Amino acid sequence: MDSLDHKADFCRRIIVEAGTIALAGYGKARQTQMKGPQDYLTETDGRCEEFLRQQLLEAFPDDGFFGEESGGTSGEKLWVVDPIDGTANFARNIPHFCIAIAYVVDGVTEIGAIYNPVLKELHFAQRGRGATCNGVSIWVSDRSEASSATVELGWSTRIAKSDYLSSLEDLIDAGFNVRRAGSGALGIAYVADGRNDAYAEAHMNSWDCLAGLLMVEEAGGLVCSFEGPEKILRGGPVLAVTPRLAEAVCRATGIALKAG
Repeated sequence: MDSLDHKADFCRRIIVEAGTIALAGYGKARQTQMKGPQDYLTETDGRCEEFLRQQLLEAFPDDGFFGEESGGTSGEKLWVVDPIDGTANFARNIPHFCIAIAYVVDGVTEIGAIYNPVLKELHFAQRGRGATCNGVSIWVSDRSEASSATVELGWSTRIAKSDYLSSLEDLIDAGFNVRRAGSGALGIAYVADGRNDAYAEAHMNSWDCLAGLLMVEEAGGLVCSFEGPEKILRGGPVLAVTPRLAEAVCRATGIALKAG
């Protein structure tokens, strides 16, 4: 069986199993490397990704796989995986990290899963089926005033520091509370369930954002366009926001929303 429903059920199961692998390495001595400035890698990242790669390709040999640590190529049917998003938090024993999986067909995300194994929270979405957290339907917030809203503003070494600081200043001047918690995938998932009112980042990789962007759409929010092989392989700007605050956040960050 190769239906989307079957793949959704399979995705829900293996992301929780991968969470068990992550927890086995959490809070213990481990080998930590640096891929770049503030870009951590631990042994557990590799173990989680290898487990997910083996499980997905064994179950669906006709699909492609694209992971943060081991790479891959784009394709018509593609699993996009971040084995641990928020690795710096993970390495410092901060319980704000997750595993993220997206299933993409012809450049469009059809399934998205984000799992925080410490909190045992599974955010999940299937296109046209809504978004849930631990099986309960979720929705974006209905906030309309910046003075009571929170934006999580991600940061990337690929973008000039001055651009980040400019967006930060503009958001604060508009009245928003701004924070950065160190996991972009969870930051977007929290827009879907109303804990954040927006998430913005001038550059994100596909494995960090595809699952969450689908969740926000399915939860009634607005998102940027992030479709096609170029974005999947190289990343791009990301914005997810509750509708009533969309104009103000777009203006402050300079990131456009998907047309229509």
